[in-house]
Amino acid sequence: MNSYGYQNYKTQAVNTMTPGEMLGLLYDELLKRLTRAELSLEKKDYELFDQSMQRSVDIVRYLRNTLNYDYEISAELNRMYDFFLYEFSRISAGRNVKVISEVRPLIVELRDAFKEAQRLSS
Repeated sequence: MNSYGYQNYKTQAVNTMTPGEMLGLLYDELLKRLTRAELSLEKKDYELFDQSMQRSVDIVRYLRNTLNYDYEISAELNRMYDFFLYEFSRISAGRNVKVISEVRPLIVELRDAFKEAQRLSS
């Protein structure tokens, strides 16, 4: 498969996702980037670490910026996203793997809660 065809397929797949599926994809990508940051620190690949953490920050900022404040939970999610951004700055500044292991379960729990909500609403 050529790269143009694959890119076209990915674009089509993303464009046909429900908001719930997109949210799940973003959380999965966030977890993947944090894992990549953790592994890159073990290998002392600081460039990949910085890229992975920046991508994690970008994802959380996107999630925060797309909140719909018509729902009460959005204010709580905004605070949670601010907390994640603060923790990511601590991770980046100190290159601290321990903080990643503290934040990851919170992100998994949030992702799973959204998946369950989507399942119940279907």
